[in-house]
Amino acid sequence: MKLNRIYTWLRHPGESLSQRVVHGGIWVFALRIVDRLFGLARTIILARLLAPTDFGLFGIALLAMSALGTFSQTGFSAALIRKKEDTKPYLDTAWTIQAIRGVLLALILFVIAPYVAAFFEAPAAKHILQAIGLSVLFQGFTNIGVVYFQKELEFHKQFVYQFSGTLVDVGIAISVAFIFRSVWALVIGLLAGNLVRMVVSYFVHPYRPHLGFNHVQFKELFGFGKWILGSSILVFLVTQGDDIFVGKLLGVAALGFYQLAYRISNMPATEITHVISQVTFPAYSMLQESLSKLRTAYLKVLQLTAFISIPLAGLIFILAPDFTRLFLGQKWMPMVPAMQVLVLAGLIRSIMATTGPIFGAVGQPGIATRWQVVRLIVLGASIYPLTSLWGILGASVSVFLGNLVSTIGFIFMVLKVTRCKSREWIKMISFPLIAMLFMALSMFALKAATTTIGIQAFFIFTGVGILIYLTATYLLDRFANYGIQLLMKETFR
Repeated sequence: MKLNRIYTWLRHPGESLSQRVVHGGIWVFALRIVDRLFGLARTIILARLLAPTDFGLFGIALLAMSALGTFSQTGFSAALIRKKEDTKPYLDTAWTIQAIRGVLLALILFVIAPYVAAFFEAPAAKHILQAIGLSVLFQGFTNIGVVYFQKELEFHKQFVYQFSGTLVDVGIAISVAFIFRSVWALVIGLLAGNLVRMVVSYFVHPYRPHLGFNHVQFKELFGFGKWILGSSILVFLVTQGDDIFVGKLLGVAALGFYQLAYRISNMPATEITHVISQVTFPAYSMLQESLSKLRTAYLKVLQLTAFISIPLAGLIFILAPDFTRLFLGQKWMPMVPAMQVLVLAGLIRSIMATTGPIFGAVGQPGIATRWQVVRLIVLGASIYPLTSLWGILGASVSVFLGNLVSTIGFIFMVLKVTRCKSREWIKMISFPLIAMLFMALSMFALKAATTTIGIQAFFIFTGVGILIYLTATYLLDRFANYGIQLLMKETFR
């Protein structure tokens, strides 16, 4: 009862849709910020305690788990969120399929573990793969009712559900790492976190699923979900295919360097993408019958995304060598060039992420699927020659090229679907880019005038960079009518 009263207070009863979207966005963003701050702290600590090979072994296990999960994706959650009618009668069918899928994937992981380990020539990965199958099992038996947190924009409950697992994951992983200095710290932390999320899901939502199957309901949900499946497979291939290639061609240690570089460089893009997809998809679904409102909402989301993601990408690009040396240690320095290229790829991806929910909301998810195919073709054609030539840096350049080409297509299609004028779209992007260039030039000048950068100087440089960006944005907003101040006022109001 006490928890429900807190939820009622946080929900702000009587809110309009736009207010619910804003409050939902704040909760999702808060979750991701807190979640990633804990994750970043864990990464820094574990990078000091563990070797790149340990991260590579864990990465192999995550790749196998992610591959199986992607190729068996049902898309039922997205279908339930988009569905306007009462979805409660569909929940038992969706949960039953989810639970069966979890059991099967755990068994498959156990069986294929020796073959995956042999493929990557990493025998130590076998038992890690077999253990990590429990994580998939926990996910399969999670309460299907948590889908309502997105559908009804109740992201304060999503915060409790997700962060509980993160807190346990970080605490257990760091504790085990201090004792054993082994890759099993990462494995045990992941298992503990997903177990806690499964348990908490039944506390934060009252729905109690039962085994049941309705063929008509299954067919209806999968009719929409098949496009999510197709898109998910392609997204896996373009986001994880490079990991598979690096691990096979360059070895486990190189995979550890590459995955950590990707994780740090794409952290802003990943978090912004997650917030966008969770909040805007259900909101766009409610606006799908009003093209003008949908277009206005999209431009505001694009403006806010560009305003946040562009300076963050600039800061990571500029400070990547100093961050790696100061916080991760000298042994991780070989990944810096790849990190700088990947942050540019992540910036493009965050802009691309504003378009996907539009296609899903208007019932045309196939558009995203087709352009993911283009992205995969570019990646597949370029990754071998570039990786052979430049190692993990070459793989990063291949990822950047794939993101760039496909994003052009995504933008073209979203302008067509929403009937948005290109000059309106360019305006949303160009002003943050100009402000970021001012910031970058100023920071490079400061770095050139400084002999050695310590931890204190690192944070000072970061603060100065943010201040310069905000000042430049303010001036552009005042004299060129960018509108970001008005958007921020509307958001907080």
